[in-house]
Amino acid sequence: MSKLIIVESPAKAKTIKNFLGKDYEVIASKGHIRDLPKSSFGIKIEDDKFIPEYRVDKDHSALVKDIKAKAKKADIIYIATDEDREGEAIGFHIAHAIGKGKVNLPRIVFHEITKTAIVHAIQNPRELDMAQVNAQQTRRLLDRIVGYKLSPLISSKIQRGLSAGRVQSSALKIVVDKEREIEAFVPVVYFTIDTKFDDIEATLIKYKNKKIEKLTISTQEEAKEIVDKLIQERFTIAQITNKTKTSKASPPFMTSTLQQGASSNLGYSPKKTMMVAQKLYEGVKTDNGQMGIITYMRTDSLNISKEAIADARGFIKNSFGDKYLPSKPKFYATKSSSAQEAHEAIRPVRVDFTPKIASKYLSSDELRVYTLIYNRFLASQMNDAIFDTQTILIDSQSSQYKLNGKKLKFDGFYRVYGNNDKDRLLPNYDIDQEVKLTFLEAKKQQTQPPSRYSEASLIKTLEANGIGRPSTYAPTITILQSRDYISIEKKQITPSKMAFKVIQMLEEHFEEIVDSSFTANMEDTLDLIAQDKEDWQGILAKFYTPFMQKITDGKKNIKSQKVLKPTGEACPECGEELVIRGGRYGEFISCSTYPKCKYTKNIDGEDTPQSEATDKVCDKCGEPMVIKNSRRGKFYACSAYPKCKNTKPLVEPRKLKVPCPKCGGDILERSSKRGKFFGCANYPDCDFISKYEPTDATCPKCNTTMIKKVLKKGEFLECSNKECKEKIQIG
Repeated sequence: MSKLIIVESPAKAKTIKNFLGKDYEVIASKGHIRDLPKSSFGIKIEDDKFIPEYRVDKDHSALVKDIKAKAKKADIIYIATDEDREGEAIGFHIAHAIGKGKVNLPRIVFHEITKTAIVHAIQNPRELDMAQVNAQQTRRLLDRIVGYKLSPLISSKIQRGLSAGRVQSSALKIVVDKEREIEAFVPVVYFTIDTKFDDIEATLIKYKNKKIEKLTISTQEEAKEIVDKLIQERFTIAQITNKTKTSKASPPFMTSTLQQGASSNLGYSPKKTMMVAQKLYEGVKTDNGQMGIITYMRTDSLNISKEAIADARGFIKNSFGDKYLPSKPKFYATKSSSAQEAHEAIRPVRVDFTPKIASKYLSSDELRVYTLIYNRFLASQMNDAIFDTQTILIDSQSSQYKLNGKKLKFDGFYRVYGNNDKDRLLPNYDIDQEVKLTFLEAKKQQTQPPSRYSEASLIKTLEANGIGRPSTYAPTITILQSRDYISIEKKQITPSKMAFKVIQMLEEHFEEIVDSSFTANMEDTLDLIAQDKEDWQGILAKFYTPFMQKITDGKKNIKSQKVLKPTGEACPECGEELVIRGGRYGEFISCSTYPKCKYTKNIDGEDTPQSEATDKVCDKCGEPMVIKNSRRGKFYACSAYPKCKNTKPLVEPRKLKVPCPKCGGDILERSSKRGKFFGCANYPDCDFISKYEPTDATCPKCNTTMIKKVLKKGEFLECSNKECKEKIQIG
C-alpha cells in the first residue's frame, strides 16, 4: 500500500522520510500553494458573503501538478502541515488542489520531528479543522481588504507606493508615538551626591530627616551646601540587616521571548532567529541521524509534556545531583487567555543532546540559538539560586546612607548558565563602628528622554498589547523596514518622516486601523472563529461596510498632503513646469505632468532621467537595454519591463580565479543591500553563496575549497563544506 505525506518544507520532508519505510513518500508544498491573486482584489462579495478567489501561483504550478500525480497513485494521503492556522489553511488548499475538496483526508500533527512523534501522529490522525481554516481565511481577507482599499488612498493623498495594514500600521503607531514622546521630552537638570565609604559606593537616602530623591536636589547651590556640611561630619554604622533571597529561573521560551532573548544575548534580528529556529525544528544532522532537535518554534504556550519534564529531571539529577532537582516538577502558564495550550513551549527534543555534543554537528548560528533554547529549558526545571544579602545603613549628624551587598550561597539554575550575577561583598562592620569617607562630590545630571524601541522591546510591547500572534512579529518588523517606514541602527528603531504623515492621516480618518485595542480585539475574534464560536462571514461583513464608507468619504474629504512646490523651471523633455516633490528618500525635482512625463533630477541639479538608452541588447528577449537608477546606483535593465525583468550590473562583477566548489563554474563578486558576497555565476542552477572569499587552497580533510575569514581573532582559512569544520590559522 502506497502512502503519501504532504508537509510544508523540503527540509521537513527529508527528515520525516528518514523515519519511515519504502511504503511512504514525503513531499513538500513549499508553503501556500494557493492564495489571493496579486493583480486584483480577489474577493467576490455577494449578499454579505465574502468568496475568496484563490489562484495557484506560477511558482507553484509545476509543484501542484506533481502533487496531483503522486496523489492519484497513493492509497492514503496524509496532510502533515504545521498545527496552527496557517498550517491548517495550507492543508485545506492542498486538499482542494489535488481535487479532494472537503473530503476528510487524514490530518496528522506533531510538535517535534522525531520518529516517535511521526509514528504516533500517523497512528492518530484527525480531520482538517475548518474552524481554524476559516480563522485564517478571515485574517487573510481582512488584510486584503485593508491593504487593497486603504493603501491606494494613502498613496493618492500622500505619496505613491505607500501602504497600510491591519497589524503593520498598529505596530507603526507604537513606534511613532514613542518618537513623539522623545521629541516632546524636556530635560530636567538635577544633582546627585556621589559618595564612597572605604572606597565602596553608597547611596544618600536621607538628609536632615527628609528622604532624598535625585530630582529633589535641583540647584547647584543646594548640592554644594550638602557637600560642605557632610564633609565635616562623622559617619558610623547604624544598622546591619542580613537576609536570604532566592532568584527564580525564567520559564522556557515561547516565540516572543525567544526573539527577545536572541536579540538581547546574540544580537540576532527576529527574522534571523526564526530562520535558524526553523532549521533546528525541521531537521539537522545529529549523533542519531537527521532529525529535528527543538519543538515547534511558533508558539505562545508555556506547556511542557510530562515526558520532557521527566527526561529533564533525570538529566539534572544525574548531571548535577539531587540538590539541584526540585522536589516537584515546575509548571508554567501563559498570561494570555488565547494561548494555544495544545502546543508546547520551545524546548530541546532530547536533553542528552547537549550543546557540547551539538557543537560537532551545528553551524555557529544554529549552535548559539540551540544553546539558548537548551539552557533556558533545563534551567526552568532546576532549583532556585540562593543569595545572602546585606543592607547596611550609615548615619551622620544630618544624613543617612545605604550600602547593599550580596553573595551567592547556592548557584541552583545558574549551574547551567554560569553565575552572571557577580558577588558584591561588604566588609564585616560592627554597629557604631566609624567608617571612613573616601569620596564626596556633587555631580550634575540631566533626565534622559525615553529610549527608542529595539526589535526585542517592540515585540514585547506588541505581545503585551495583543497585536499579532507569534508568527507575525518578525514579518511585521520586516515589512515596516522594507516600506522604509522605520530604520534600525545600533538596535534602535527610528520612524521616518513619511511614517509620521501616514500615522497622522490614519489617526484622523481610520482610527481603528492604528488603535491597538481594536487590533487586539480582532485577534481575539479570530481566536473565537478558530474555536468555532463566531461566524467568520458575519465578522467580515461587520468590518467591511463601515470601513468602505470611510474609504469613500476619505476620497472626497481628505486633503492631499503631497509636496508640490513650483520651481519656475521648464521641463527639458516636455516643456511643462518642474516641481519639488517629497519622496521616500527625501525631496527631488520632477515634471509636474508625472506620470505622463517621467523626467526627474536631484535637488542639487543633477539630471536623473528615468532611463538612458544604450547599444546593449537583452540576452533574454532581444529588446534594447537601458540604464536605470536605484538606491545602490545605476544598472542595466530591459526596456521591455515589466514584460521582461532582465537586469545586469553596470560594471561587470569581478571573477575569481577559483572555480565554484559545487559545480566548477565561475565565482563572481557581487553586492546586495546587506553588503558584498561571492556567488556562483550559474545561479539559480547552482546555489553556492559565501560571505567570505573562496581561495585556491583545499581542505586537507575533504579536499574542498577553503574560504578566507578575517575576524577579531585574526585571519584563518575555513572549509566551505559545512559538514567539515576544518580551520587553519593564517600566520
